[in-house]
Order: sequence, then C-alpha cells, then structure tokens
Amino acid sequence: MTDLKAAFEQAKQDVQALPERPDNDTLLRLYALYKQGSEGDVSGAKPGFFDFVGTAKYEAWAKLKGTSQDEAMKKYVDLVKKLTA
Repeated sequence: MTDLKAAFEQAKQDVQALPERPDNDTLLRLYALYKQGSEGDVSGAKPGFFDFVGTAKYEAWAKLKGTSQDEAMKKYVDLVKKLTA
C-alpha cells in the first residue's frame, strides 16, 4: 500500500471519529473527494428529483469529474487534517 493510500484510509477513520459533525457543505466536500479518490469519476444514474440528499451528493461528486484519484485523495487527506487540527 502506498503512503497516499495509507493516509487516505487513516483520514477515513479520522473523519468517523470527529467530535463534532461538520456542516453540510463540508460533509458534501468530504463525500465527493472520498468517492472521487476511491472510485474515480462519477458513475450511475443521477438520483430522482425528490431525493435531495442523493442529488446533492451526486452533483458534488460530478463537479470533480476529471480530477485524478491521487489528487482527490490528497485533497481529502488535507481537508480531514484541517478538521482534526
């Protein structure tokens, strides 16, 4: 496992242990960066109109289309570091 992947996995665990829940915008950013880092560009159908949370998640992830998985992992790790500092 590379150092980046190890840091990414550690950041994933650190997020789950945060003492306070981040605001919704930060949660969406975390979600999108995690999905981009772990799966790559957005895939699947966009959720239906009345699935507001699902649609927000999908759109946040879609905004990162074209971002490399390594770059998304780095940004995810950096964001988690800011939240845990």
